[in-house]
Amino acid sequence: MDVPFSTSLEEMEWFYQRHCKELRAALLEKVQSASPEFFEHLVVELVRLGYGAPMLRAGKAAGRVTGKVGDEGIDGVIQLDRLGLEHLYIQAKRWRNGVVSRSDIQQFVGALHGTNGDRYAGGQARRGVFITTAAFTKSAREYAAHIADTAVLIDGAELAELMLETGLGLVKVRTYEVFGVSTEY
Repeated sequence: MDVPFSTSLEEMEWFYQRHCKELRAALLEKVQSASPEFFEHLVVELVRLGYGAPMLRAGKAAGRVTGKVGDEGIDGVIQLDRLGLEHLYIQAKRWRNGVVSRSDIQQFVGALHGTNGDRYAGGQARRGVFITTAAFTKSAREYAAHIADTAVLIDGAELAELMLETGLGLVKVRTYEVFGVSTEY
């Protein structure tokens, strides 16, 4: 392996970045091999980490999985405020092969504007996140960009990166502290 390093810090950074790349691939592989139910719980937990009320009144969780046969495209819902007035709906597609098309995104948007909002949270849905372990077609991304205030797309690479950033599904193995000589000493 011929890697040009001018300092040991650059070398450590290079190995760290390589480790993160391998970790993202391992996370995605693990998620793809898990059950669909596990994946739905994972995406609700992942989205809830950055959004949603920490705890709703009467101790209810801010996020829940709704996915089941006949869910019409809504796999989870996150309540964004403590009163439960704002909701974020989730579609989770755990695909090992293939890509998510524009028509898949249009179906999800249709589910958002359909009766699912009434069934899951007492009102019509305005926003959603479509998370997949696969990739999105160019036309799916273009469509989502056109309706950016309604749906956000997260593909497998972004999913693995979010898991890495939040530590979801990870355990700390070792911590290194790197010191330098103080110029003020």
